[in-house]
Amino acid sequence: MRKVARPWLLPLIPLYGAAVAFRNLRLSLGWEKVQQLNWPVISIGNLSTGGAGKTPLTIELARLLSAAGVNVDILSRGYGRKAQYAVRVNPEGSAEEFGDEPLLIAQATGLPVYVARRRYEAGVEAELEASIEAQSNTTNSLQIHLLDDGFQHRQLGRSIDILLMNRRDWKDCLLPAGNLREPKSAMLRASVIAIHCDEPEVEKELRAAGFKGSIWRLKRSMKVADALAKVGVEKNRSIAAFCGIAHASPFFEGIASFGVPLVARMTFPDHHAYSESDRREIIASAIQAGAQALLTTEKDLARLGAQRRLLEAVLPVAGVELRTEIMEAEKALSWIFERLRGQS
Repeated sequence: MRKVARPWLLPLIPLYGAAVAFRNLRLSLGWEKVQQLNWPVISIGNLSTGGAGKTPLTIELARLLSAAGVNVDILSRGYGRKAQYAVRVNPEGSAEEFGDEPLLIAQATGLPVYVARRRYEAGVEAELEASIEAQSNTTNSLQIHLLDDGFQHRQLGRSIDILLMNRRDWKDCLLPAGNLREPKSAMLRASVIAIHCDEPEVEKELRAAGFKGSIWRLKRSMKVADALAKVGVEKNRSIAAFCGIAHASPFFEGIASFGVPLVARMTFPDHHAYSESDRREIIASAIQAGAQALLTTEKDLARLGAQRRLLEAVLPVAGVELRTEIMEAEKALSWIFERLRGQS
């Protein structure tokens, strides 16, 4: 097991584990209601708190399904959003209105994204709008909801559960000492487990633990060159980078490994809402280090809001796309369609 994040909280793990087990018991006995939408739901989630790559996988799967002729939308909670009612995300809106991840998904895919604290209500809104649009559209394509970060949101029924797992999760322990929201045995609920192609040992561990479902292999990449092109800066020019994500080190390491002189690194909490003082801190650190441009994640770019324009008045700013590709994507899509046909 890797080093525990908060070892002083180890005595509380049994209490947390008991609460998770009781909740699962309520669901299995039907004490907690599970609501069903009219369209099939494909959930994408993970076991840990943040940083698993759920959003890039959701974007990639949405693109693949849409390209295959599927009428697909995305349902999300909209983390950090103050309102609770269901609404369709406006790609030109703000993270405060819709949440950073739904906003990024809407901008990246051009597909309908709906947010609500109760994802069932987001799905109802999506199906209502689709039924209105269908009155003037004679096509009858397959209709699918993608549920972002939905593995633990079991109040909404789903047809397929896709679970992301990595080496870090496999060696972690439950909250509050570790970062796992559920024990690793919860993986047996998954229809598919998606792993990084560079971590083949995880697949061996999954099979040894009794997982008999499909395993997808993912290839992840950072589009650093594209980001540099956006800010008009050559590869050998000094760059400052900042982010507010769960695991910042891979982001900075990815930029540095591209050969970019990374002269300043600034980290903020996950889902951080950037303020005027944050903007001043970023600019001061970047200028002091001699940076000629700023790079951040696309998710952070969505959260900057009005601070983005003020940053750009001093230094060019670009978001680095974190891209996930499903290896053998056609095979994965065929598996999805076959699975859904078997459940209809």
